[in-house]
Amino acid sequence: MLVSVFLALFLPCAGMSVVFLVYICLLWYAASNNSNYSSNNQQLQSPVKPPKGNGLSASDLEKLPKTTGKDLVLGAECAVCLDDIEGDEPARLIPGCNHGFHLQCADTWLSKHSVCPVCRAKLQPELFDPPETNPC
Repeated sequence: MLVSVFLALFLPCAGMSVVFLVYICLLWYAASNNSNYSSNNQQLQSPVKPPKGNGLSASDLEKLPKTTGKDLVLGAECAVCLDDIEGDEPARLIPGCNHGFHLQCADTWLSKHSVCPVCRAKLQPELFDPPETNPC
């Protein structure tokens, strides 16, 4: 009788201890194997799509027109941050497509990409250096 009570208490505790040790060993193995794998293969730590340096320069950004939210024609929602552009907030207008954005959002986007965030229209160099007016 005493032996059966002892076995009834001991076997579940021993079984749970074995399961716990196996779990800890698997966690240790996965952690050590993952750190060795990532340190041996530096390609996994680099981004899939490396950033390109084809954004606009600070001088090109200054040439783009600035306005306020109340003067925007095509809507008052910034497609970069998805927030509304209030009437008194500074905004940047993309020439050609006339899409408007918060000034800081547009400058951040355009410093990395030379396309409009909405329509992906490429900002051509002639937009920054307008041709001379025709004297005729």
